[in-house]
Amino acid sequence: MMHNIPVFDFDKAIVLEDERVLLRPLAANDFDFLLPFSLNEPELWKHSPIGAAGYEGLKKYIDIALLSKQSKQAYPFIIWDKATQKYVGSTRYYDVKIINKSLLLGFTWYGSAFQATGINKHCKFLLLEYAFENMNMERVEFRADNTNLRSVAAMESIGCVKEGVLRSELLLPSGRRRDTVVLSILKDEWILSVKDKLKAKLFI
Repeated sequence: MMHNIPVFDFDKAIVLEDERVLLRPLAANDFDFLLPFSLNEPELWKHSPIGAAGYEGLKKYIDIALLSKQSKQAYPFIIWDKATQKYVGSTRYYDVKIINKSLLLGFTWYGSAFQATGINKHCKFLLLEYAFENMNMERVEFRADNTNLRSVAAMESIGCVKEGVLRSELLLPSGRRRDTVVLSILKDEWILSVKDKLKAKLFI
């Protein structure tokens, strides 16, 4: 018999916020808020299997994200930066496996002006806290292009443990096959050390 299986309502409007950021559910009418990034910074998605560059690219990106939510596979957010009073990017829970108490956290991107500003740590703290303490997840997994050293370093800096590399795992829109690095945080790690260490970094 399975005990303490998490219950997660994909139709619930989850809003996560602290003094720096607010994450709310991505909606179709958020297109206009994110369009400037798609038109002016297509390089944001060079490592991603699903790009959002250009008008049509962003429309497809949002459609896929919302369909994944409808099918109860993902929960996408749009990110609001309270310091600049601007929408700055997007992130999501995906591959949510309720029975196994696991999910992936990814499809995360920020406009270039908002990278390395501390926003990512605030977002990750809120998302991890909710996943472990509200959704009752036991494992949160992260994946990235193995050549994206900046992204991998960012994940390790918040407490992720690198597990290995899936060779030639994904075909990118560019035609390149991606080696994917897999990292994770377990609930025990979150409770015992990662939460406090990440929280301490929020205001450095």
